[in-house]
Amino acid sequence: MISQFFVLSQRGDNIVFRDYRGDVPKGSTEIFFRKVKFWKEDGEEEAPPVFNVDGVNYFHVKIVGLLFVATTRTNVSPSLVLELLQRIARVIKDYLGILSEESLRKNFVLVYELLDEVIDFGYVQTTSTEVLKSYIFNEPIVVDSALLPMLGPASIFMQGTKRMPGTAVTKSVVANEPGGRKREEIFVDIIEKISVTFSSSGYILTSEIDGTIQMKSYLSGNPEIRLALNEDVTIGRSGSSAYGYSSSGSGAVILDDCNFHESVHLDSFDLDRTLSLVPPDGEFPVMNYRMTQEFKPPFRINALIEEAGSLKAEVILKIRAEFSSSATANTILVQMPLPSYTSRVSFELEPGAVGQTTDFKEANKRLEWSLKKIVGGAEHTLRAKLTFSQESHGNLTKEAGPVSMNFTIPMYNASRLQVKYLQIAKKSKAYNPYRWVRYVTQANSYVARL
Repeated sequence: MISQFFVLSQRGDNIVFRDYRGDVPKGSTEIFFRKVKFWKEDGEEEAPPVFNVDGVNYFHVKIVGLLFVATTRTNVSPSLVLELLQRIARVIKDYLGILSEESLRKNFVLVYELLDEVIDFGYVQTTSTEVLKSYIFNEPIVVDSALLPMLGPASIFMQGTKRMPGTAVTKSVVANEPGGRKREEIFVDIIEKISVTFSSSGYILTSEIDGTIQMKSYLSGNPEIRLALNEDVTIGRSGSSAYGYSSSGSGAVILDDCNFHESVHLDSFDLDRTLSLVPPDGEFPVMNYRMTQEFKPPFRINALIEEAGSLKAEVILKIRAEFSSSATANTILVQMPLPSYTSRVSFELEPGAVGQTTDFKEANKRLEWSLKKIVGGAEHTLRAKLTFSQESHGNLTKEAGPVSMNFTIPMYNASRLQVKYLQIAKKSKAYNPYRWVRYVTQANSYVARL
């Protein structure tokens, strides 16, 4: 049960506000934004997703630069409210096509209509785009996606030599194309977030993949779809060795666990690893999975810090792309906490370095190295000379690090889980909708110890 729902811009402007119960003060938006912007508690830089101020619980998620917030005075499950905020954002995106400040302002009547159907007096009614279609009568005002900034490097994908159309993820599920026609197409995204921890000598200590198969359908008539995965996919650790490899061969994809959307039928999944479903309107996860089987990490990180005289030290960071040269990683950010008494840092990039920037965040004593892109097989090195305000009396490796890394790699997946084919039940011989299958790997927690 929630009391209020509101959406704020990065500047703190109130874009959407709905008060369902009237038991929380009207100034909650200002209290929330001031608290989040100047959060300094427990030595953390960012506010946690859930916190309490004067007896009011605030829950928030940040999506494409917008803050989706819910408030309540009651003791409700945080995971429930955070999931609700994610689903509200997804429903709004399904209807508007693009989730941005401009699209929310232009479609505020439609957004409020959606909110009144999703939540009634603070209680959730439905978050299904398909169910909501029966109750929503306003048409969306489409915002031109060409005028919007790119929401991330993974917004462009390549499928062989064909480029994904610009409207791939910016179409409303209810609006027609210009001329009244609807383009028949379906999108399947395999999105993987990987967590890897390297030891100081470069060995892998822990590794895990959290993946999801997302689907967004623009097919009229809701035809049945068959989606086939690798035949060597194994669920659970049964029949595997102590090292996590299946007895059927080291090439097998072993998933620790998985769950499926309610619309998925698993009648033939055990036989040939195919999923059959009638996709509902909007974007939804067909399958979520987790994998701890040993896999080849996309990057290797080598980090070294050593003293270089009185009040000086040198840091050497080296990253190597372990994937094929046909893939390219985008917007890479490498960060490393430095000793608290570091006063100055000078950087030295490799000769001919292009699209690389370095920075020393003096407020929190952190080194940052940004790379616009890295092609598979490439290797890059950064040297940083540190100047200290006092002598180090301990072990530098314990006072600095660990090194963390963020990246996105379109058309690459670490688990080797593949969509073999996407079959759509034909209405007629001429019926041949567009099918798009895309892969993307992102860093969840990619860390190297010193």
